[in-house]
Amino acid sequence: MQLHPINTGYFKLDGGAMFGVVPRMLWSKQHPPDEKNLCTWAMRCLLVETGGRLILIDNGLGDKQDARFFSHYEPHGDATLVSSLKAHGYTPDDITDVFLTHLHFDHCGGSIRWNSARDGFEPAFRNATYWSNSYHWKWATQPNPREKASFLKENILPIEESGRLKFVDVGRRSAEENLFIPEVFPGFGVLLVNGHTDAMMIPFLEYKGRTVIFMADLLPSVHHIPLPWVMGYDTRPLLTLQEKGDVLQLAAEKEHVLYFEHDAHNECCTVQATEKGVRLKETFPLSAV
Repeated sequence: MQLHPINTGYFKLDGGAMFGVVPRMLWSKQHPPDEKNLCTWAMRCLLVETGGRLILIDNGLGDKQDARFFSHYEPHGDATLVSSLKAHGYTPDDITDVFLTHLHFDHCGGSIRWNSARDGFEPAFRNATYWSNSYHWKWATQPNPREKASFLKENILPIEESGRLKFVDVGRRSAEENLFIPEVFPGFGVLLVNGHTDAMMIPFLEYKGRTVIFMADLLPSVHHIPLPWVMGYDTRPLLTLQEKGDVLQLAAEKEHVLYFEHDAHNECCTVQATEKGVRLKETFPLSAV
């Protein structure tokens, strides 16, 4: 297996929303906001070479929406999805599988692009199979009022209409069941979690004799490692607290590597058990694994 970080740029989100019940006086010391109370976050995806496949985990915001939409999130930075793939010698046409941890717009917006006439949409990865799961797909296409603004139909429905959508078989489950699927692809397992949004998929990747966990929105950054630091966006925050705690405990015991999708400064970290609970051990780039 080979892993390559794919940077798709940065965007901004409200600091209070990103840190939930944590007081601004505390989180602003770790992550200083701008004059609008917005903090900068990465949209760092991951390219996985395994079993003859080229798998892209998540794909950022994309560029389909209008200027008013993007003004709320202020996307910035020189990196793009296409330029990051090119830096590793690939184009979107080389991708065989697009694995979507969940369907919030900052994770799946790059899945679909305008067609050449700009009168309709088409897959941005025309040779790829797109992967979700049936529970999350239903949750996203029949959204609750709280998450409706994060599930944009132009990002989601054209995937199914293209005929390229497949579901990971997650079997029978309840909202509180954290199911682990050991091998969706060679060396690529998935943990189903339900606190942030229903049936989000967290990849576990066997890499160079270690396990790299793609944390998606279960753990957006190193600053979210303390258990109470849970996003206001999460639909079931107490469940997130439990799920995050379980993964952090496992990572501390097994020395797993945590890979961050949203941390603007840190690609990876390890954690350790302390008297105050699991805490950050060290940060490093994926290339150091």
